[in-house]
Amino acid sequence: MTEGPAWKDFHAPAPGFFSAGVLDMAPGLLGCLLVHDTRDGQVSGLITETEAYHESEPSCHAFGGENTRNWPMFRRGGLAYVYRIYGIHHCFNVCTGDEGTGEAVLIRSLIPVSGIGVMARNRGTGDTERLCRGPGNLCRALGIDLSLNGADLGRGPLRILVPGVEGAITPRRTTRVGITKASEREWRFVAEGLEHP
Repeated sequence: MTEGPAWKDFHAPAPGFFSAGVLDMAPGLLGCLLVHDTRDGQVSGLITETEAYHESEPSCHAFGGENTRNWPMFRRGGLAYVYRIYGIHHCFNVCTGDEGTGEAVLIRSLIPVSGIGVMARNRGTGDTERLCRGPGNLCRALGIDLSLNGADLGRGPLRILVPGVEGAITPRRTTRVGITKASEREWRFVAEGLEHP
């Protein structure tokens, strides 16, 4: 896998892109490009795995209402929700829907596209197949931490770009992983056959 200007084939999302409901956005984000302009250079990757979370179900951080941790989930779609788990790893979510409803899409895996050397240093490994596999690993690779909680993903250093060609991704729907509540819901989406551009 080599670095290249793949991000040039992508563009900023149209107004209202993030206002769709979480079950539409979770598969809709597959194949989009997550970009972070870091102090060490730009890093990016294609989104290949997502999970949907909504305030109506008990596995969602918004289930009990808004608090000082989950507040971005209750704002307009298009903000980042970043949290820490086990006191070690960060997880990155894309907030979706309308203001007042707590929902977000957890980004679980990426295919590295640019800044792979920076990612490798951040992760301490040169294994490109595993650089961004898993929500904690991709945050470490891309330098995403709590300072980016609430960031506007339509503009700024951390952003989502959409592909120029729509409908090229076939999402596979399955149950979410790593949770105990509402684990039977098929709210996890994986991009079938997505390859490095």
